[in-house]
Amino acid sequence: MPEITEGSKAPAFDMAAAGGDRVSLDSLKGQTVVLYFYPKADTPGCTNEARDFSEHIDAFAAAGATVIGVSRDPVKKLDRFKAKYDLKVILASDEPENVTEAFGVWVQKKLYGREYMGVERATFLIDGDGVVRRVWRKVSVKNHAAEVLAAAQSI
Repeated sequence: MPEITEGSKAPAFDMAAAGGDRVSLDSLKGQTVVLYFYPKADTPGCTNEARDFSEHIDAFAAAGATVIGVSRDPVKKLDRFKAKYDLKVILASDEPENVTEAFGVWVQKKLYGREYMGVERATFLIDGDGVVRRVWRKVSVKNHAAEVLAAAQSI
């Protein structure tokens, strides 16, 4: 699988989303898309990241950007996560695991000397033509949403 880099065509996706919706790259043609991947709903870092993106949702909308958080959690868990924190972003479920694979964020991780496979916290900024304009890998949550917003506003 080729690595997704700036200037690459974004892989197509179509996922189930919280609230019984579906979200696809095709349905967002012409819009800027912020696609951020996070390891697990309702864990501290992932909650902070979702809340930060939600806090900036009006500014993202003003920039013509749709924000989608992607994890491998089932939709029911995403529904609870969204309701618990009143999240404003779209939360999509990649339970089939094809989107995390396509974007190259299903990676080997290490924790306390144990190796395992998991979702790398990463964000992709995709323009209205489906071209990846910015890539953030191994994201640190603090100030990340503001940095992505600034990039989205410059497209």
